[in-house]
Amino acid sequence: MTKSIFIDGAAGTTGLEIADRLSGRAEFTLILLDDDKRKDPAAKREALNDADFVILCLPDDAAKEAVAMTTSSYTRIIDASTAYRIDPDWAYGFAEYRIGQRDRIASARWVSNPGCYPTGFLGLVAPLVAAGLIPADWPYTVNAVSGYSGGGKALIQRLEGEGADIGFRTYSLDLAHKHVPEMQVHASLAHAPIFAPAVVRAFRGMIVEVPLPLFAMPKAGSADALRAALAAHYAGSPVVTVHTEAAPSELLMHADQAPSDRLDLYVLASPDGAQVRLLAMLDNLGKGASGAAVQNLNIMAGLDETAGLRL
Repeated sequence: MTKSIFIDGAAGTTGLEIADRLSGRAEFTLILLDDDKRKDPAAKREALNDADFVILCLPDDAAKEAVAMTTSSYTRIIDASTAYRIDPDWAYGFAEYRIGQRDRIASARWVSNPGCYPTGFLGLVAPLVAAGLIPADWPYTVNAVSGYSGGGKALIQRLEGEGADIGFRTYSLDLAHKHVPEMQVHASLAHAPIFAPAVVRAFRGMIVEVPLPLFAMPKAGSADALRAALAAHYAGSPVVTVHTEAAPSELLMHADQAPSDRLDLYVLASPDGAQVRLLAMLDNLGKGASGAAVQNLNIMAGLDETAGLRL
């Protein structure tokens, strides 16, 4: 029996990529609104309450409005905004980062899709904190660079439009990025990490780095122990790969990066093992957004969680 899906915000980058991953899927039928109905409250309310699944690709306030409009007893919601990512009533939609999370997503009515940067950070840090291999009360820093597609239409225009001359853009200089609470809460950290995000002239892709001075960290495990713990935690995952081979000489994010729904993790150590760079590579529009939403949808619908994904 097919399930109906309504993507609210289907014309945006995330919504378009979700629809692309769902194209040709016989398990689902999309509820579509004509252009002149997209902002019609009555038409939107009807679509929200007729759907088996709703995926919200909206700004925070609009997502909250859509949730309030959804009164059907059977409609299940995946929200791609920041609105509910630390709300305990919502299942956090990162199936792999914590034991039991996949089961919680499978049974949830409301699922909050993770942010792209937090996916990289939590994929690295959360299992290691839970295992006691790095301390929960350490002042962590996060250095990250992303493709510009996650910044919305205005930023895309600045990078692609006539006269565009931006090669590198660092931002959130007030240290108040909306992803920080999500990182702190879901990694169970005592302190908010210092987050330094940047955007480069690449449409998609992301590298997230967490440097660790193991020599100064109380009771921290060795680089080999960290790597082994991550490899064990994600063993068998079809989406997350922990690289245990020899350290690469470089990691590249290409300007024309192909779409991907993978998450690749690295533990790279100094020759004496005293310092480590935890690195995550992902597609900010894939495992960092649309791919994660489709994976969560598959889990909620009781289907193969990799169906429609690009791995």
